[in-house]
Formats: sequence, C-alpha cells, structure tokens
Amino acid sequence: MIDVLKHPVYARLFGAQIIALLGTGLLTVALGLLAFDLAGDKAGAVLGTAFAIKMIAYVGLAPVSAAVVDKLPRKAVLIGADLLRASVAVFLPFIDSVWQIYLLIFVLQAASATFTPAFQAIIPDILSDEKDYTKALSLSRLAYDLENLISPALAGILLAVMSYHWLFGGTVIGFIGSAVLVLVTPIPTSDRREKPRPFLEKLTRGARIYLATPRLRGLLALNFTAASAGAFVLVNTVVIVRSEYDATETDVAYALAAFGGGSMLSALALPRLLETISDRLIMVAAAFLLAGLTIGHAVYVMIDGWAVWSAFLFVWGMSGILYSAILTPSGRLLRRSTHAEDRPTIFVAQFALSHACWLLTYPIAGWAGQAFGLPVTMAVLGILALSGAILALFIWPANEAKELLHDHPNLPLDHPHLEGYQGEGNHHRHVFVIDDEHRAWPTHG
Repeated sequence: MIDVLKHPVYARLFGAQIIALLGTGLLTVALGLLAFDLAGDKAGAVLGTAFAIKMIAYVGLAPVSAAVVDKLPRKAVLIGADLLRASVAVFLPFIDSVWQIYLLIFVLQAASATFTPAFQAIIPDILSDEKDYTKALSLSRLAYDLENLISPALAGILLAVMSYHWLFGGTVIGFIGSAVLVLVTPIPTSDRREKPRPFLEKLTRGARIYLATPRLRGLLALNFTAASAGAFVLVNTVVIVRSEYDATETDVAYALAAFGGGSMLSALALPRLLETISDRLIMVAAAFLLAGLTIGHAVYVMIDGWAVWSAFLFVWGMSGILYSAILTPSGRLLRRSTHAEDRPTIFVAQFALSHACWLLTYPIAGWAGQAFGLPVTMAVLGILALSGAILALFIWPANEAKELLHDHPNLPLDHPHLEGYQGEGNHHRHVFVIDDEHRAWPTHG
C-alpha cells in the first residue's frame, strides 16, 4: 500500500492531509475538554450541537461553494480554505462561552466544506490506476484516523505538561503546514471538458447523479449506519470517560485512540481484501456487525453497567474497525459511478449527503444522551444503524452488471452517443453512469 507514495504529487498532497488532520485531531480533544469546562455533565449536549452546526455548514455550503469556485484554480481554492481555517483556529483558545464555540465552529467548517471535496476530487485525476487509487483511499482513511489515534496520543502527552488551550495552537500549525505543502505541489490542471451549465444545475447536478445511481443510494444508507454508531463515540466518549469511569483527560485521548486504532487496522487490511471480495459484501457486512455491536453494548450496560476499562477500549477498537470498513471503499464507488467531468460534483454530493446523516445523528447522540441517559441513546443509535444496513441490503443490487442493456428512444440514430453501436441502434449495452444522455437508471432491458 505504501508504494503509492512513490508518486511525488500524491505524496505531497497526502502529507498535507496528514498535517491538517493532526491539527484537527488536537482540536477535537481540546474542544471536548473545553465543552466539559464550560458545561460540565452537559458537555455531550454542547458537543452534539457543535457537531450539528458543523454538519449544517457541510450540508448547506459544500454544494454552493463548489459551484462558486468551480472555475477557480484548484490550488488557490485549497490554500485559501486552509488559511481561513488557520485564521479561525487562532481565536479558539480565547473562547469563554458556549455560543462562541458554535460561531467559530461554523466558520471553520464552512472552509472545510470547500477544501475537502476539492481535495478528494483531485486524487482520481492523479492516480488513474484502480489499484493505486484503492491504496490511496486506504491511506486517506489512515490519515483521517490520525484524528482519533496519533492526535489524541499526542494530546495526552502534551496535556501532561500544558493546559489544553495550547492544543489549539497545534490546529493552527496544522492548517498552515497543509497550505504550504499544497503551495509547493504541482497540482495538475483539470482536463475536464464541461458544458456550460446554469448555476442551479451545477448546484444540484451531483446530488441528482448520486441519488439516481442504485449503488450510491446504498452507499448513502451505509453512511447513515456509520454516522449513527460514530456519532455516539465522538459525542459521548468524553462524558463516558470523565463521568462514568471517573478517569482523566488523558484517558479521553486514549479512548478516542482505541477507536482510531481499530479504524487504521481496517484500512491497512482493506486493499488486499478488496482484490478478492466485493465492495458491497465488505461494506454491508461491516454495517450489520457495527449495528449489532452498538446495540449489544447498550443492552449490556443497561443490565450490568459499564464494563471494565479494558473491555470498553476493546469495544471502541472493534467499532473503529467496522466503521472504517464501511467508509474506506466509498471513493471506489464514486469513481465507478461518474465520468471524469462529473467527478468533482459527485464528490461534493457525497460530502454533503453523508454529512446530512451526521446532522441527524449528532444531535441525537448529544441531546438524547442528556435527556434519556447514555445506554438508551446508544441503543437508539444502534437501531438507526441497523435500519441503514437493512436499507442498503435491499437498494444496492447484489449482482451488479458492469454493462447494462438500455434504450434511447428519444435519440436520433445519428446521435454521437450511438456511434459504435451499429446494428443495435437505440437498444444497446455499455458501462452505465448517469449523465446527460442517461438520466435514469435502467430497471430492465
């Protein structure tokens, strides 16, 4: 998997991703501790609201920003977003009330809603080989897991010698470092030949393609499963560790590291597994197992109380393994489901729609945890996770054909799309994706 880093452009971009996410990981730990300082046992509700605001920025602004910056140089977009995030992070150590958390998180995540989809859409343009791209997806998953493993571990070390407020400085350094690496990276210009489109069509095109593609509708259901289980972990870990286990700030970092460590193990194993096992089988199986683990953990706590500390860390680690197995192959499905010219817009749609799932589950994790208790909340989110897995099982076809037989009753026989299908006319077969000539998925020949 590491050999994909021999590609110099990808290696630099991967380095930028790691540095930025290290900073974001420190932000996650520091923000949780800040919320606990400001709100005590209500920290879960504060974090749930803050994460919901983050999702509102992602869902509402990602498609808009993508349509607005569509014609701008990709490097300038990435650097500008990084510098805006660094500017906002400078103010985080001086927060002294909950509403300030909400405001700064919204601005910071609005910049991330521009950066992340643009960054993800560049990678398939750099790595054209399917195996290399699969390895890059796993490495990308590993980079995201640094938020939950290396960053919390680093935070645990730093917290032994300094106040958590200084962790926000690491966030600033991470975003500036990312901007510098992007600046010195020769990002290729896009060779996409796009048709001029009205703003509203550009705004909605990605979502239309996404929701018209069965495998991507299945992916959205699986994203809901991951968001349901993951929201409980991210929102309530600090409350469980500090209140239920009466443990230290450093132990909060260790608990998050267990979740991230499991996710990294999964990402390391997936490239080899995906050579012999289908994306659908791995992702759907992981979704059912994650839902079952979450529900089972909730039932255990209701009956016997919280397990010993080592068992709790084991459950968090297993959750991380299954969570990553759901999310890591996502890019392969997106790449397979679009033409190159539509790739940026489909990544934006994935970003917005997947985070819409988190927009629902984060508030449940935070506010239900305060109102009904953590075990009941975990059970509710586990049931929601199970519903996503069941839905994906039915709406994502089990035996997808690479080429689909379909008709074009409205196209003349001399239309450019029909060239090469002499003798078949309007009735032909090829690799099918939603585009201007194919606006609906064929349900039969």
